[in-house]
Amino acid sequence: MTPKQNKPYVLVVEDDPEIRDMILKILEGMDLASGYAGSVAAAISEIVKAPPDLVVLDLGLPDADGITLIENIRRWSELPILVLSARIVEHEKVKALDAGADDYLTKPFGMAELMARIRVLLRRRSASETLSPKFQFGNIEVDLSARKVLKRGEEVHLSPIEFQLLNIFLVNKGRIMTHRQLLKEVWGGRRIESNHYLRIYVGHLRQKLEDEPARPVYLLTEAGVGYRLEIE
Repeated sequence: MTPKQNKPYVLVVEDDPEIRDMILKILEGMDLASGYAGSVAAAISEIVKAPPDLVVLDLGLPDADGITLIENIRRWSELPILVLSARIVEHEKVKALDAGADDYLTKPFGMAELMARIRVLLRRRSASETLSPKFQFGNIEVDLSARKVLKRGEEVHLSPIEFQLLNIFLVNKGRIMTHRQLLKEVWGGRRIESNHYLRIYVGHLRQKLEDEPARPVYLLTEAGVGYRLEIE
């Protein structure tokens, strides 16, 4: 299907016609252009022919596992990928996110939640095209280029590791970052299995940035998976 002009284009990769048609109807109701593919091979062909703004992906495809498609896309593109899957086992979710998926929604899912996830990823896609080094959320102001953080106008002193973590979260705002991804980014793999270090530094960031660190509203925990910075 050729995407309509001047509308974000979403490619749905799903081999179940009933689920596929439901998602396509939701996208139509959101005034988004859409196309579909029923296999990894067909999806790659569609992406090359007409690069989408978002891929909505089922993992259980007939010719290959959907994670194969995530890995293929990540070799050459950062386009957002939202996984929709019946796989509810925690390690399957982590596997997809580690491979490069931006978000993961388990089946069955609510229409409102799916629409919200799609809107967030499309906003991120649009924002990444004009990425600014300055961020503001709540009473927090961050200037990445100046390495400065303010809370209610007062400077917040972060350690180098705390600032590096905050930088990663801001650049990937709204995206689930797995423990492994964060450990690799910050420590370069030296502490790749040491989630304890990560918990300590995330705790430090919450103490310094959140009004109620025990009830964070920005730096959220994705149980058993990682963290997400939610600032929109």
